[in-house]
Amino acid sequence: MTIYREEIFGPVLCVVRSASLDDAIQLVNANPYANGAAVFTRSGHAARVFQQDCEVGMAGVNVPIPVPMAFFSFGGWRNSLFGDLHVHGMDGVRFYTRTKVMTARWPDDGSAAPGFHMPVMG
Repeated sequence: MTIYREEIFGPVLCVVRSASLDDAIQLVNANPYANGAAVFTRSGHAARVFQQDCEVGMAGVNVPIPVPMAFFSFGGWRNSLFGDLHVHGMDGVRFYTRTKVMTARWPDDGSAAPGFHMPVMG
């Protein structure tokens, strides 16, 4: 099926029935794209297995489009990902921010009063 071989974006929902949960997960994991997938089930066990074993960037249970809230990053894995990071959430902050790691050691036991003062002009 063409929709399985080509990644498309738009108001499209592709529904595929499979003989078993393992077959469904294998179908998703064999695809070169890994944007998102969802499973519809009444079984908590099936939902947990799908959530753990389905190799996609966005996984959903009983939701037609597994797009998260804006704080969390939107995007897929494998050929569905461009670059190293996603667009939204903390990945977006990381993309636009240069991080710094600060390591400090204060050998003073803290008993000395802090010396706050105004600089002398002159």
